[in-house]
Amino acid sequence: MDQTITDFRKIPLYQKRYFVPESANLRDADTVLDLFEKLVSWPVRTAEDRDAWVLARSEMEAAMDQEAAVLYIRMTSYTDHEPFARDYQAYVEGISPISRQAKHDLDVKFLALAEDFSLEAPFDGVYEKEVRADVQLFREENIPLATQLELLSQEYQTLCGGLMVFFDGEERTLPQMNRYMQSPDRGLREAAWRAAAERRLSEQSRLDELFDRMAALRGRQARNAGFDSFTPYQFRAYHRFDYTPEHCFDYHQAAQEMLVPLWGKILRRRQNSLKLDVLKPWDLDVDRLGRPALSPFKNVDGLKRGVGNILENIDPEFSRAFKMMSDNGLLDLASRKGKAPGGYQHTLAEARQPFIFMNAVGLDGDVRTLLHESGHAYHALACAHHALYSYRHAPIEFCEVASMSMELLGGEFLSEFYNEEDQRRSHEKHFEDVVWTLLWVATIDSFQHWIYAHPGHTPQERTQAWLKTYCRFGGDLLSWEGLESYAGVLWQRQMHIFEVPFYYIEYAIAQIGALQIWQKARKDRIKTLERFRDALALGGSRPLPELFQAAALEFDFTAGTLAPLIFALEEELGL
Repeated sequence: MDQTITDFRKIPLYQKRYFVPESANLRDADTVLDLFEKLVSWPVRTAEDRDAWVLARSEMEAAMDQEAAVLYIRMTSYTDHEPFARDYQAYVEGISPISRQAKHDLDVKFLALAEDFSLEAPFDGVYEKEVRADVQLFREENIPLATQLELLSQEYQTLCGGLMVFFDGEERTLPQMNRYMQSPDRGLREAAWRAAAERRLSEQSRLDELFDRMAALRGRQARNAGFDSFTPYQFRAYHRFDYTPEHCFDYHQAAQEMLVPLWGKILRRRQNSLKLDVLKPWDLDVDRLGRPALSPFKNVDGLKRGVGNILENIDPEFSRAFKMMSDNGLLDLASRKGKAPGGYQHTLAEARQPFIFMNAVGLDGDVRTLLHESGHAYHALACAHHALYSYRHAPIEFCEVASMSMELLGGEFLSEFYNEEDQRRSHEKHFEDVVWTLLWVATIDSFQHWIYAHPGHTPQERTQAWLKTYCRFGGDLLSWEGLESYAGVLWQRQMHIFEVPFYYIEYAIAQIGALQIWQKARKDRIKTLERFRDALALGGSRPLPELFQAAALEFDFTAGTLAPLIFALEEELGL
């Protein structure tokens, strides 16, 4: 390994344990079983006993969460390091099934206690509703299926993390190949794009077979729980109490009617600026005026320093949180061989501190990614005061408001990396990416709805459905002539489809919220940030619409709310 991985044992706990022994080995099945059995048999005679029991349960859940988080972080950081892979797999196979069964037993006990003792805050709202939904969904026969799905997700991570390309004289990761997409040399861009695309295409059959196994397991989970299809089962499992698939379909329609034309304007301007007869997929990231790629930093120390200063400019509170993470070794930012793709923020639930993972290679997008994950990180810290483990994380739809808002707010202070001209370039590219993201969400979400509405489909049928969906949302505005086979596997790059099915519409809901934050901050930054921080501090203690309301945002992702935001985007882009 080319980096000393963080010793998570040295990070202090948020508060001293009172139920789980400090010396407890939470990777040992007998130890974990014994602790859960103590919770199940815990005598409860009064409402005060009930409250103490729930807090002991919260402590146990946080301890188990952090144990799993550390193993996941290590596995994704070094997918080619066999001991980390073994440790993660052993936990998934040996401990996760115990936790799932115990969670159900404890949920059942909580609902029984709710009948015996009247519920008051914080138990009588979101918490009780989520527990009831989980009890209704639980089936013991689904436990081994969930374990199989976790192991298949690990297989996907390992496969993707190991994809390398020999290009320009050396072996490179696929994230590192993205640098070439910003070269003014079109021939070099095409060669790099084809090399990376060919490497992905070479794994098409393996990824198709892997996904078929995952989709089949999910169908079995849904049927075991009494659902006709996976879609309503997963919406319930995600606690989507405040919107339905029909709301998602409305968003798809609005995106097709309102965002595709705007994306067309963006691409036509790009094509004209580059003086091209047709626009190819390797023409999307290069500067449209032919200038060399933006190079905001030379190494991750420069990235950390610049983003830290941006956060200071937004709000010193954000900067202090970021510095704490850096000082505690909670940032793993650079791309390297064997590292899983993408980026994420993972909270260490007992320390109540966030960890950021990403694949920085020196691109403009890396600055946005670190701002994005820093938004998640601050959100985790803002929620840390909640005694109830369940309330220390908000619904994903609102978590992404935190991250996407930080990107937009931070975009006002790019002088930490650029001169004035390059700031304008970065700003324009980011807002183009916002439009693309809103369309890509519609594409991925619509495709996932097709997948689970057509159980038993073949890989060939899936490819055709993908291409149809991709074209519906503007994919055919590019020229794919001669590249059709590559277009057919674009969906395989989207980790969410494999690992967290139906987790993607959240990005559109949140982007619409973040755009509202951006507009409000331009009128009154102080008041907007105050409402924003207060809303983040609520964690998951309020229903989703109330979290949006606390930040003075509309919880709506249909045409009525989208239209004025699209107009604002057009103005910002000068279209």
